[in-house]
Amino acid sequence: MRGGCPEKAMSEINRSDEKAINRLLLDRDGRYLRTPTAGSQNRQPCVPPSLLFPETMGTFAVEGGCHLEGRIRPAGNKNAALPCLAATLLSQGPVTLRNVPRILDVLTFIDILTALGSDVSWIGRNELIVDTSGVKTGAVDRELASKIRASLLLAGPLLARFRKVELPPPGGDVIGRRRMDTHFMAFEALGATVALNGGFTITSDELIATDLFLDEPSVTGTENAIMASVCARGRTRLRNAAAEPHVQDLCRLLNKMGAQIEGIGTHILEIEGVDELGGADFSIGSDHVETGSFIGLAAVTRSDITIEHAPIEHLDSTIMGFRRLGIECSVEGSDLHVYGSKELVIRKDAFGHVPKLDDGPWPAFPADLTSIAIVAATQCVGSVLVHEKMFESRMYFTDKLVSMGASIILCDPHRAVVVGPTALQGGVVDSPDIRAGMALLLAALGAHGTSHIRNIGQIERGYEAIDERLTTLGAVIERIEESSN
Repeated sequence: MRGGCPEKAMSEINRSDEKAINRLLLDRDGRYLRTPTAGSQNRQPCVPPSLLFPETMGTFAVEGGCHLEGRIRPAGNKNAALPCLAATLLSQGPVTLRNVPRILDVLTFIDILTALGSDVSWIGRNELIVDTSGVKTGAVDRELASKIRASLLLAGPLLARFRKVELPPPGGDVIGRRRMDTHFMAFEALGATVALNGGFTITSDELIATDLFLDEPSVTGTENAIMASVCARGRTRLRNAAAEPHVQDLCRLLNKMGAQIEGIGTHILEIEGVDELGGADFSIGSDHVETGSFIGLAAVTRSDITIEHAPIEHLDSTIMGFRRLGIECSVEGSDLHVYGSKELVIRKDAFGHVPKLDDGPWPAFPADLTSIAIVAATQCVGSVLVHEKMFESRMYFTDKLVSMGASIILCDPHRAVVVGPTALQGGVVDSPDIRAGMALLLAALGAHGTSHIRNIGQIERGYEAIDERLTTLGAVIERIEESSN
């Protein structure tokens, strides 16, 4: 069965909200396909998330069993956009960012920058200019910071700029304990003092370069250490640093702004402090996690699709991991062809042992794709042990898959055995976090019957206009807005 949903009238949203959504999110002239970020001089004021994503507990009604085909392009890397937005606080001039995903997390972060005094203007669908010259304080709004974990990324640049930062505890996904000690240890090594007081206050008379070994290769810890070091006095050596694509993007932006960072893409960074940073024009790379999500989509729906403008240079471990499940891909230039219609047989380890798919720090299989891999494995022949090493609550969503018919044994908070293939049945499930929510959406698309995915705001925190984009491939997804009032 093939088909797509007609555009749903949003009668429950007031007219001004509908106009904002139409203007900023949807391509009403045809198929949704992200266009090249050529840049427009027509500047639009930043629209608050409250207009783009009204306070709703929305639901996706998903018709399963549809055959998908066509081409889809991944959005800009969410986890690069957020630190790059934070880095604009270090600039003496405006910074232009391109290929920025219009998702709730990005819009919330922009709200925080605006509340601090920044001027943020959209110049295209996925392009914006940030001028932080109006920021006069290092104190971050508590309510806004509580909505997003990435608010923690403001600590490094605000400390470097004002020598003092006051941050409340950050929000974010509830996927287990997410320690902040690495951040604090890095700031203290650079000469700062950290006080915990229901949030935290960090102060420093001067940031001094150092040789620093991070106690774990924390992505946001590395990013904060980098942003605090680029203007520190002397040469900082950062060892056991995270090297994910989003960390690389941050470093490349900072170098365009005038920083001197060497070793990008490795676990040892050399950072020569500079007196000041200036404006820059930078394009954020395609999201490798969204690309992996689309690989899973092809497998679950038994479809062949093409992912265009894929970040091929960052997909080695992702392609290898899905190949272990029997999902084959081929590369043609910047296009990634995924063959989900072929027989998917999980590859056993030597001597017939049950294979294991586990995540780890870059360049290992990304932790953000373990939820997607679990769903994909339910449609593959054989058994696999999926080991999520980083977050102890991420796998609890598997009970929702079991309720849809999946054969999954949750061994402990970090490990699950998936036995496939199993015929999934439509059901009503809640989206607990970004990645699990996307995994449940994929399960619904591959299931028999109709499913309702509730709390879709979680999915839309990380995936831009995902219902519209999947509809172009033949998915049947209807958005149901349910006002919380």
